[in-house]
Amino acid sequence: MNENKLYFMSDYMEGARPEILKRLVETNLEKSPGYGTDAYSEAAREKIRAAVGVNDADVYFLVGGTQANATVIDAMLASWQGVVAARTGHINVHEAGAVEFSGHKVIELEQQNGKLSAQTVKKYLDAYFGDMNRDHVVMPGLVYISHPTELGTLYSLKELKALSRVCRKAGVRLYLDGARLAYALACPENDVTLRDIARLCDAFYIGGTKCGALFGEAVVFPKKGSVPHFFTIVKQHGALLAKGRIAALQFDALFTDGLYETVGKNAIDAANRIRKALVEKGYRFAIDTPTNQIFVVLDEETDARLSEGAELDFWEKLEDGRVIKRIATSWATTEEDVERLIGML
Repeated sequence: MNENKLYFMSDYMEGARPEILKRLVETNLEKSPGYGTDAYSEAAREKIRAAVGVNDADVYFLVGGTQANATVIDAMLASWQGVVAARTGHINVHEAGAVEFSGHKVIELEQQNGKLSAQTVKKYLDAYFGDMNRDHVVMPGLVYISHPTELGTLYSLKELKALSRVCRKAGVRLYLDGARLAYALACPENDVTLRDIARLCDAFYIGGTKCGALFGEAVVFPKKGSVPHFFTIVKQHGALLAKGRIAALQFDALFTDGLYETVGKNAIDAANRIRKALVEKGYRFAIDTPTNQIFVVLDEETDARLSEGAELDFWEKLEDGRVIKRIATSWATTEEDVERLIGML
């Protein structure tokens, strides 16, 4: 990487919060049982249970988001079932077919600003269960959403409640991908809490990789025992970390003194400053987002000029030759880098 360039490609480019590194160093030479059976892992689980408001929730620590999605979805579906997702959903576009690799079809539905609406899901489920030939069709067993979405937008509490009602009435589970959940929780426009998610979803994961940890995601099943033998299923997927303490310690730090719910604030503040500068300078957005992801439309000349000093994430090429680039801020984005990028704009 060029040290003179700015890098706004993603929110997992830096290492980890100092609190996490401190805990890892402090416990580095300790010996502990493996596979998440140690005292540190249980302490982290208890802190997460307290944060989500479910005293007996099942909590597991996996390494990454795609791994978590593929493992959880496979575990929650029968062999004849598929998972419903927005056409733009992460499992449908940016996970290299990991869910299909496990034998489950991703059933894509149309989205609005990256979100599935309760009406769209209900229409699909009603059509499936009302089809006399449905035994010849993949059965929807799970609905997948993410918060924030792949496009950086947020579900409102009203929208999440409506989706939950539709799923529960149809007997279909609801799963929430929280890869960037810390950025949602720190966003002023967000009105969904961890406790809301635990109450309205059948499973979700709390993102660490993109939210201040070196790596790791905390998978939560609010209803204890709702996915039997999940530990073994994780092992089958090659997702069971022998040094489970290392993943758990990171979440122990993130869930101490409410850090997780505020760790994303720096990213939101940085993104808002960049967003304001883009508006003032006449740039156009592909989609209006309130979180740490900004999708800006650039002509070829402007893209080439900005690319000389800043690496942005390529998102899409439009028919007229313009491109959509993503600017992603993180928990570690510096004021200096924000000012430099604004200067380039």
